[in-house]
Amino acid sequence: MRLTLILLPLAAPLWADGCPTAPDLSAMAPLYNQLQDAPNEQAARLITNEMWGFWDDAPDEASQEMLDTGMKARAGFDFFNAIEMFDRLVAYCPFYAEGYNQRAFVNYLRQDYSAALPDLERALELNPIHVGALSGRALSLLALGREDEGQLALRDALKVNPWLPERRLLKLLPGKEL
Repeated sequence: MRLTLILLPLAAPLWADGCPTAPDLSAMAPLYNQLQDAPNEQAARLITNEMWGFWDDAPDEASQEMLDTGMKARAGFDFFNAIEMFDRLVAYCPFYAEGYNQRAFVNYLRQDYSAALPDLERALELNPIHVGALSGRALSLLALGREDEGQLALRDALKVNPWLPERRLLKLLPGKEL
């Protein structure tokens, strides 16, 4: 494993155009429909967990190794190495939304909300209904004190998953419905 981590930076330039197309997420359509019909938060959480199985399925073995290594580093609060690994992942697979979403999550955990936003925007360009990126964008905007934008972003996230735990942060905006 350590040898892989040592060799990855050396091989990254060779991979620049080597990542295959991002995974086809059309099989997730029924899950999004199920989210809309979920009777409660627990049922929605189970559906969202299934979604993560798709999002965490990287395009190839090399990108999967980068994703898994970055996620392990993040889980161990090794944010420096997590960011480094996700930097490599997005350089290798620029059309894989989860690479950006994971890097944004690490920046969010580091409370660097400004750094998280561009990655969340890119993740949403690639996958406009990525529930994690939608809620992460809302939370980052709110943390930056951009209340109106954050509330609108939260509404966008809740359109996809009405049972997000973040729904407790929803406030009535002047001239807007909940």
